[in-house]
Amino acid sequence: MSARTPLTTRAARFRGAGNIALETVSLRPPGADEARVRLEGCGVCGSNLPVWQGRPWFNYPLEAGTPGHEGWGVIEALGEGMQGFALGDRVALLSAHAYAEHDFARAEALVKLPSQFAGRPFPGEPLACAVNIFRRSDIHAGQHVAVVGIGFLGAAVTSLAARAGASVVALSRRPFALGMAQQLGARAALGLDDPGRAVQHAKQLVLPHDGYDRVIECVGSQDALDLASQLAGTRARLVIAGYHQDGDRRVNLQEWNWRGLDVINAHERDPAQYRFGMEEAIELILGGEWDPWPLFTHQFPLEEISGAFDSLECRPEGFLKALVLCA
Repeated sequence: MSARTPLTTRAARFRGAGNIALETVSLRPPGADEARVRLEGCGVCGSNLPVWQGRPWFNYPLEAGTPGHEGWGVIEALGEGMQGFALGDRVALLSAHAYAEHDFARAEALVKLPSQFAGRPFPGEPLACAVNIFRRSDIHAGQHVAVVGIGFLGAAVTSLAARAGASVVALSRRPFALGMAQQLGARAALGLDDPGRAVQHAKQLVLPHDGYDRVIECVGSQDALDLASQLAGTRARLVIAGYHQDGDRRVNLQEWNWRGLDVINAHERDPAQYRFGMEEAIELILGGEWDPWPLFTHQFPLEEISGAFDSLECRPEGFLKALVLCA
């Protein structure tokens, strides 16, 4: 089932570090049990920054549209056997080539968007990521929670934790991010110009406890992991949400052992869980329990996708997350 299949579409292709350009590529019909989605946009994930900056393990040029994986749009064609969706359904999708005008996904990688979201961007994958991290952190009312790193993910988790009734302390290097964390419900927001002093201050806020019940590291660096470890109290849960992709990490395992920490790698790899996270994010928003749209701070047309990556790298004042608009 489909409208007439266009012969071509436009997609961004990484040709090298700092080199991304639009190309016209052929567009196929959807395969069996697959939908073709006319994309409205795609979020720019912080994990994509190394692709922009360049690393030895990337082989350029990349496939057209990669590594975009935060797309949303409208179904314009359905393959044979595709059930549960119709032409014109507005959806968020789990895919891998969404820096483009079109992408493809099977039914298990699609979530319908309610009519209440009409005209509003909805990068479902990062919202699912935030919800899944929140759930795996096992945060409850009355707990002391520290969030290390306030980019999009740290801000989202801060909001969810504060709404759950936890006492949240946010730590970040950027004044704007600290202010945003307080707007989202953080009890305190501490700068990291002097990390040692920040740790000391943060621990004073939870005396007589020896640290935080939950610590969520959202940066993906050795320094952030070290700082998060120092904040965790006895029998705390240390949640690694930052994407560590640049080599080995060292930890003080004696310290982790002595304090009896539960260490959680919160990176989800089950597509079904990601879909559940998207559905739960939708429910939270419809129920008035979460408003993620202030976290989408910058928008760029597909033709200016390089500007989105420049912003991700430089993080100008007011930046949390960029969206690339494809329609």
